[in-house]
Amino acid sequence: MPSVISHPAVPLAITVAAGAATVPPRVCLAAVVASVLPDIDAFGYWAGVPYESPFGHRGFTHSLFFALLVALACTAIAPRLGAPRPVVFGVVLLAAASHGVLDAMTTGGHGIAFFAPFSNERYHLPWEVIRISPISVTGFFTRRGASVLASEFRWIWIPAAIVAVSGVAIRRASEMGR
Repeated sequence: MPSVISHPAVPLAITVAAGAATVPPRVCLAAVVASVLPDIDAFGYWAGVPYESPFGHRGFTHSLFFALLVALACTAIAPRLGAPRPVVFGVVLLAAASHGVLDAMTTGGHGIAFFAPFSNERYHLPWEVIRISPISVTGFFTRRGASVLASEFRWIWIPAAIVAVSGVAIRRASEMGR
């Protein structure tokens, strides 16, 4: 899996690209939480839930259905988040779903149960380019940890920055054209 510090790159890029007027800080915060929430299944892993179980690591909480449930829950409180329901739904759905997509691009693990609870079949994407992250914080202070962070920078943060900068440029060009 990518590290907990890289999953938020997707909602942060969306927020910068769309602008704070469209994606207010509370929606951004909800989306950042949604982007890391799927790894709540790690508690089950430590409690002995088998990896291959529908509720094992990279199972149900990494599915598109779980992302939909998280987006619907946030949509229910959209007024408190300060944005229209469709904006909250879309941003949170993309953030939550991006977790499984990024994990499916890693060099390790048994794949992602994208279609849980309807199927526990695990999938990888054809591009397994993101080095799998260490589980412990201390693992980042090693040569392998540095390699993981470099991989995440290349395959997550740079594309996210391109999305963010492109969105800002498009918004500015649109404002100048008015």
